Amino acid sequence: MKIPHKHFVENIQSKPSINELSERFFQLGHEHEISDEIFNFELTPNRGDCISLDGLLRDLRLFYEIDINKDIYEPEIRTYSLSFNNNAKKVCSNISFLKLEIEDIPSNYKGDLKSYFIDLNLKKINFFTDISNFISYETGQPTHCYDFLKIKDPITLDFLSKKVEFETLLGSKICIDENELVFLDNNMEVINFAGIVGGKNTSCNKKTKHVLLECAYFEPEAILGRPIKYNITSDAAYKFERNTDKNNHDYVLRRFLNIVENHTKIINVELFSESKTHNSKKIFFDIEKIKSILGVNLDDIKCKEYLRKLGFIFKDNSVLVPSYRNDISNINDLSEEIARAIGYDNINTKNFKISIDTKGHNHNNENKLKKLLIDKGFYEVINNPFSSKKNKNSFVIDNPLDKNKNFLRTDLLDSLIDDLIYNENRQKDIIKLFEIADIYVKNSDLQKRVIGIIASGRIGKNYKEFNKKIDLEYLSNFLNYENLGKDVEIVEISREKINSKSKNKIFYLEIELDSSLKTKYADDYPVCFDINSKKYIQISDFPCSTRDLSFSIKKFSNCKILEKAILSFENDLLKEVFIFDYYKNDIAKEIKVGIRFIFQSKFNTIKDEDVNEVMDEIIKKALSIDSVTIPGLEI
Repeated sequence: MKIPHKHFVENIQSKPSINELSERFFQLGHEHEISDEIFNFELTPNRGDCISLDGLLRDLRLFYEIDINKDIYEPEIRTYSLSFNNNAKKVCSNISFLKLEIEDIPSNYKGDLKSYFIDLNLKKINFFTDISNFISYETGQPTHCYDFLKIKDPITLDFLSKKVEFETLLGSKICIDENELVFLDNNMEVINFAGIVGGKNTSCNKKTKHVLLECAYFEPEAILGRPIKYNITSDAAYKFERNTDKNNHDYVLRRFLNIVENHTKIINVELFSESKTHNSKKIFFDIEKIKSILGVNLDDIKCKEYLRKLGFIFKDNSVLVPSYRNDISNINDLSEEIARAIGYDNINTKNFKISIDTKGHNHNNENKLKKLLIDKGFYEVINNPFSSKKNKNSFVIDNPLDKNKNFLRTDLLDSLIDDLIYNENRQKDIIKLFEIADIYVKNSDLQKRVIGIIASGRIGKNYKEFNKKIDLEYLSNFLNYENLGKDVEIVEISREKINSKSKNKIFYLEIELDSSLKTKYADDYPVCFDINSKKYIQISDFPCSTRDLSFSIKKFSNCKILEKAILSFENDLLKEVFIFDYYKNDIAKEIKVGIRFIFQSKFNTIKDEDVNEVMDEIIKKALSIDSVTIPGLEI
């Protein structure tokens, strides 16, 4: 999220420098970079309240005099008799519709709206959509604008009963699955993929003067993961996923109207609102408990002052949590707020000891098992120990970093399936991964150390294994499956709910690691490298490009020369080279060698011309070797 330094200091009386603000943000835990006087924030998922200018200004009130409230539309607004059916009240408890008609569309913007587009170098779309985008930037609350003349009520919010094709306002067509949340018009046609993206047929344009503005609260679980599933970039969904303020709709709509009123004459405005009262969360304020959590001596009055500046209200012996702070649930959260106010650098560190129970852990066997898997072409992965998946044996985290992942993992399967999908979606056709980690299960030994192994696709990157697929026999043989124990099972994972185009079978097994673990190599398999010396490298998010070449060598002795020349070739885009096919024809006195080249960039999606340039160098080098040709290649 990008916010210019200028937009902060316009709201702060003391006008702090960009470097001073940067230090304050780091103290508050808001990671960022600065470029051209613009802050680019990387906020943690649990701080959805800060994905806006106002949200970050609220945090800065710990250090500066700041008035967050802006000018709003003050006149009374008439009631709008909209026919609206909310069949999804559990996930959308608060929703408002503003019917608005203006006299003229302004040719130029002014004030905060003008600064928003100029300072962030943004492209204008149309008057109402532009204000909607600005309001989302300023308040953190997404709104959606329908062209009023293009829709007819009743409007219905409901879950789809069947798959539906939907054209988004961006012009792309998607197929929305059943059970997804959508807005429907009087003909029960989808007009909005709720919380994600609006439809083209009801979108505003540069001539729209009559608009229906929707302002809603959606439970994060109703939106979570949809943008990735449908390949949609959505600022609204990004904010809804991280939680928004249930109680800010009146302010947001009146702020919207104020921006409109500053640019043109309002002919008519009416409001429909359906909302459920949400009481403020209460937390018993225990200063002694907070002192114990932070390990420092604190002043009661000072602590209360910190919390009041952040919008918390004290009533009797309790703290009332503001509606925009969805991340605050208990005394630990309050302690964290006070720690941020003090500054972690200002809290003295203390040494403490943790007693670690290593009973049952045989790290020597663990390292031998790692070595075995690495030698067989497997890669070790490290995943987040927290999960969104809950079952009867899950432990709940009181103060999770991500509210959408507030359980400890009870197995490694879901994490490794996510890793598999990530790799398959980047054109990887050999997936061999393992993870060693602790899992936590109620009504058992509580903590267990396990290894999860997942495999799919080709067996290896050599001419003997390239055309063979991973199967149950392959895994059973090298793991000595019969000695792993009766409770260990290699299972085939169904692809029914896996978002990948690959059709290769997926195999998975999970083994509890203890001193009794026996594999084919448990006693004598050598560990000839230092496991701890291995480094983890960042994997590119961009797709790879693959090229194959078939070489013919008439002079057998030059086969090794060709192999050395090709395999030693280096280029920043060339990530892998391997021989996938080999055939020696003694009658024709010819050797055929198939070599695969895999290209990938860390910085962008590579272009064909970039790959062709490198391939031309490789071909030139190969053809310079005596008796080497490339059949079918036009020179």
